[in-house]
Amino acid sequence: MHGLPEQCREAWDAARAFELAWKETPRRIVILGMGGSAIAGDYFRALLSLESPVPVFNVRAYDLPSFVDEETLVIASSFSGETEETLSAFEQALATPAKKLALTTGGRLLTTARANGVPAFTFAFQGEPRAAIGWGLMPLLAIAESLGLMQGVDGDVGEAIAILASLREEYGAEVDSSQNPAKQLALQLHERLPVVYGADPLIDVARRWKTQLNESAKVWAFFEEMPEAQHNAIVGWALPATIAKATRVVLLRSARLEHRRVALRYQLIRRLLADAAVDVVEVASRGESALAQMLSLTLLGDFAAAYLALLYGIDPTPTTVIEELKALLAKAGRPSPS
Repeated sequence: MHGLPEQCREAWDAARAFELAWKETPRRIVILGMGGSAIAGDYFRALLSLESPVPVFNVRAYDLPSFVDEETLVIASSFSGETEETLSAFEQALATPAKKLALTTGGRLLTTARANGVPAFTFAFQGEPRAAIGWGLMPLLAIAESLGLMQGVDGDVGEAIAILASLREEYGAEVDSSQNPAKQLALQLHERLPVVYGADPLIDVARRWKTQLNESAKVWAFFEEMPEAQHNAIVGWALPATIAKATRVVLLRSARLEHRRVALRYQLIRRLLADAAVDVVEVASRGESALAQMLSLTLLGDFAAAYLALLYGIDPTPTTVIEELKALLAKAGRPSPS
């Protein structure tokens, strides 16, 4: 977490130096990925949608969508290169005329890509996949810029890195809880069920918070989309009463990214939460660009999840149960092609 600004800078510089084998603009982009490797695709989809009509589809599944064709760019993103869902969909993509790219540290994905003449952006990173979000996101942004789908990305990246560097001084371990927003948030979430709300591009940041709380703090956590949540989720806040009282809602806010009607809905949601006796905390993004705002809230969520793990007396780094599940799946053999 502390090294995220440097990670983003290194990844951005490496990605800009990476030369694509083609320059044709795709009609659609499909990103294959799971877990920590997938969240960068979510951020990329949200950011690209602000500037380009080219849609991005994020596939968290074994099978490739049937619409993939010669005008599609398929990007397989797997930190380890061993993610079986991603490998399955990527192997299906090899049989299509789509343009293809691999993004990985190695493993079977890299071996398969090279054996089939597929370009691969590779990187080295010591840490958990979820901690490598800079390496997952920056190559996607560089590709979009290279293909003319996004403009001014370098400036946005520079702003985001500067904000991340500033925020880590506020969130760092040496900063006392009385002055540390991330530690204060962890204290508010301790012994509570976290439910994170986000709107527009912050929907994907809310998902990131949810998964970081799951993986780092090892707790149940959920996320909701605004304004969709006001068409269903709000009806169920009050019951069961024991759950309502044990829940802490986190509202991720951005004055620059929110639709004005969503801002109004957030005002109403706070009143409704109070009526339902559900505690709420609101946190605001920093920065001008959408990228900076998304990453600023990402860093806060990452630090808060790690501090929450420490409050529970556990190590935030390992995800033992995921490794156990992968071992069981490996014993069952590789998935059969669809």
